[in-house]
Order: sequence, then C-alpha cells, then structure tokens
Amino acid sequence: MIREVFMPALSSTMTEGKIVSWVKSAGDKVEKGETVVIVESDKADMDVESFYEGYLAAIVVEAGEVASVGNAIALLAETEAEMDEAKAKAAGLGGGSTLVEASTPATSTPVAEPAASSSAPQNGSVTRSGRTIISPRARKLAKELKVDLATVQGSGPHGRIVAQDVELAAGKSPTPTSPPAATPAMPPSPPVAAPLPTPAAAAASASAPVPTTSPAAPGQLVPFNTLQQAVVRNMVASLTVPTFRVGYTITTDALDQLYKQIKSKGVTMTGLLAKAVAVTLSKHPLLNASYTEQGIQYSSSINISVAVAMPDGGLITPVLQAADQMDIYSLSRTWKDLVARSRTKQLQPDEYSTGTFTLSNLGMFGVDKFDAILPAGQGSILAIGGARPAVVATPEGMLGIKRQMQVNITCDHRIIYGADAAAFLKDLAELIENEPQSLTL
Repeated sequence: MIREVFMPALSSTMTEGKIVSWVKSAGDKVEKGETVVIVESDKADMDVESFYEGYLAAIVVEAGEVASVGNAIALLAETEAEMDEAKAKAAGLGGGSTLVEASTPATSTPVAEPAASSSAPQNGSVTRSGRTIISPRARKLAKELKVDLATVQGSGPHGRIVAQDVELAAGKSPTPTSPPAATPAMPPSPPVAAPLPTPAAAAASASAPVPTTSPAAPGQLVPFNTLQQAVVRNMVASLTVPTFRVGYTITTDALDQLYKQIKSKGVTMTGLLAKAVAVTLSKHPLLNASYTEQGIQYSSSINISVAVAMPDGGLITPVLQAADQMDIYSLSRTWKDLVARSRTKQLQPDEYSTGTFTLSNLGMFGVDKFDAILPAGQGSILAIGGARPAVVATPEGMLGIKRQMQVNITCDHRIIYGADAAAFLKDLAELIENEPQSLTL
C-alpha cells in the first residue's frame, strides 16, 4: 500500500507549513513513531512522526519549500516492491508552494503526526502519546554510536534528548556547539550608555530584544518568513475589531525597591509585572474575557501572554498559564524557560496560543508611551512604557521626585467599556504603588 504523508496542522491557525529539513531520505526505512520531517509552523519548529512503518519512497516537497495543510509532502511505500510505483505517483503531484490537493479519499488517515510534548510533567520527557522526544541529530548519532536511547536522560527543553546527551551516554566528550545567533534567553543588563534600572526596562529586556537580522540591501525585496506571515494575518484580522485606549501613570518606586530585594533569587521584572496584572485581573474578569458572536466568553484561567521580538523578524507571545496561581519565583523560572525555547522555536502550540491577556513592553528602547494592537481572540492588551523620574506633588503639598511609567490599555469595545478599563488600571496602580510585597506571597 502506498500512503501519502500530509502537511500536518500544528496549530489551530496554521494554513501552511515550511519544510525545515527531512530527517529521512528517499529510500530510507521508516519505523512507526519515528521522526520523518521537521516542519516550521507559524511560530515553532516541530518534529513530525510517522503513524506507519514502511519506506520513504519519494519526497514531494523539498526542504525550504512550503505546502498547504492537508497536502501531500511525501509518499510512504509499505514494501520495497512498491517504491517505483510510488515514485511515479509522486512525479504527478508537483512540489512545494504550487502543490495541489492530493486526490485521496476523505477518510484517509494521515501518515504522520507532530511530536508534541506534554507540559504537565515537570521533566516533560515524553510526548502525550508516551514517546520520548528525541532530536533528529541525536537519533542519527545514537545509531552510529550504538547507544540505546531508552537509557539516555534528555537535557534539552522539556527533557528532549539532544546530541550531547547521546555523546555522554557513549562515553565521549560532548561536541561543543556554536552559540546561536539569536539573542540569549535572558539578555544582559542594559549597556552603560543607556542604563534603565527600572521595572519597565527590566521587563523590556526580557520581552523585546533588538532584532539581530542583517539589514537588507537597498532595493532588495525580502519575503516574509512564516512567523511574519502569521503576524500579518493577525494584524489584518484586528482591523475588524472596534477598540479604544485608556492611559494611566503608575509610580514604580515601591516596585523598584522590591525588585532590588528579590532579583538575586531569580525573580524577573517581567514576572513581577505579569503577576501584578494577573492578580488584578482576578478582580476584573471582564478584562480577561473575549468576544464571541454568542456573547462574552469568560476565561476559566488567567493566562498572561508577553510579546517577545524574534531575532529573525516577527514576534511571538509565550504564555504564563494561570499566572495568578503561581508564586513569583516559579513564575519567573517559567518565564525564563519560555523565552529560551521561543528563540529556538521549540514552544508547543499551547505555550504561545492560549493567552487571555497580553503585555507588550518597549521601555528598553526609551519609549515612554505607546499604543498596542489588540491580539486576535483577546479582549485586552496592556502597553508598558519606560519608567522616568518625574517631579510630582506629594500628599503634603510638597514637590518630590518619583519614578513613573505610562501604561496604555487597548480593549475590545464590543465587550469592555471605558469605565471597566479605568477601574482595572486604577487597581493595578494601587497594587504596584502601595502593595507590591503582596506579589511575593
């Protein structure tokens, strides 16, 4: 039997995928559950495993090409005798980008599935189907070194077995890897030339790194990458939503002081701000809700998305799930892990697509205030500017210097009104200015 390997839907919004690389070559034997190809969805690179065993008879969509979800990207032959027939069939299917829908019965079963990892276990070492997550290079290396992967402990994200783990298991010194071109997971402190030791600056350094892509040559047309295309679709969708914006000035002196006290314990300012927003949202569930044609959809949990600029263009919004329920130390550790894996495109779909409220911070660029565009499927997004010293009147009628930051919230006016947004910002300011210590409880 000849089966078609389809481009899988790796997320609910994915309409097409790009082939990053083929782990198997044409003619290779494929085992059930073995990784065949790595596919780039809109925001992540994911291993795709085979449902069946057989032979990868022909590759229809080569590495670097794009195919629509549900289209055939390769053919799998059950026996070697069927290889020639499969190759002939593949010749009529065409390649990536212009690939037409494969003429298969509506009930046909996909040959491959994404190897999505479960986020439930602490070590995250197995997929939802119980299989260990193994990088393609590690799997190949294990065969060469005759290492039993069942005995290898993964050190990669969520327990993923990487090449260095296999080398260690084989008694070899791990081959050093070149540092990624992307910005490191937690960028270093701001340069001395532009110190910004404030909540907004610290949060921005973790959420909005300066892109590292090389500038295009004059007159050059640079196609959108997959992530940028996803951003374009979301931005166009936002044009149909009636929104409004409300601004507020928040004094950050008390939060600054708290941050200085606990940052040595691994607490990030992004974590503090996300926690403050999440706690405030628990008192304002409408700001955490979303619009549907049937009515207001209240969220069952408070999942804070934080916008992160990607070094190769576009942005992604890793999600701190149930942020109001996490202690500040766990939340900060989770955030560091999410940022690190987002920049290597190793987030699972539920780690970037389940947000119910978004934070966007441009403080590190010296921006004092800005407006953010409402993400699709959410009711609110909060734009955070950099904190600056300001001369203010004290309650005693004197003048004093305080650090203040501007925040602007953008809301879906179909379900949220001005008074709702203002009440939320008032309570957020009250928490940050007068009760920041409660964030550590």
